[in-house]
Amino acid sequence: MKFWDSSAVIPLLVQEADSARLQKLLAADRQMYVWWGTELECVSAIARREREGLEPQSVQQAIARLGRFCEDWTEVSPSTGVRDTAKRLVRVHPLRAADSMQLAAASVLAREGGFVIEIVTLDDRLRLAASREGFAVTPE
Repeated sequence: MKFWDSSAVIPLLVQEADSARLQKLLAADRQMYVWWGTELECVSAIARREREGLEPQSVQQAIARLGRFCEDWTEVSPSTGVRDTAKRLVRVHPLRAADSMQLAAASVLAREGGFVIEIVTLDDRLRLAASREGFAVTPE
């Protein structure tokens, strides 16, 4: 089971250096688990790229792709358990609040569902924290 951080979803929406590698990873396992705020984080990242000069057609295509992903992925909803876990994570690891929510969502999913979860992320701080929390992390 793979939990996708926003940093790994973006290259599926907008062409980047890691796009082919992440598309291959997704093709091998189409089920995506994400944090409830992932859609917003992705729209924010696309908007930032738009301000930096991403062509309007590419922006529209990225938003459309995101909509299709949202229809199929499974979101971990906000909860007291996610928030409490995120509060612990920001005290233990050098994470931003949004990244702590991502990792907390994966942690709660694993704990409550009894799942073995692999975190898919391109964020180095999140990768290190997830690894220290006992998660397998990809891509390497």
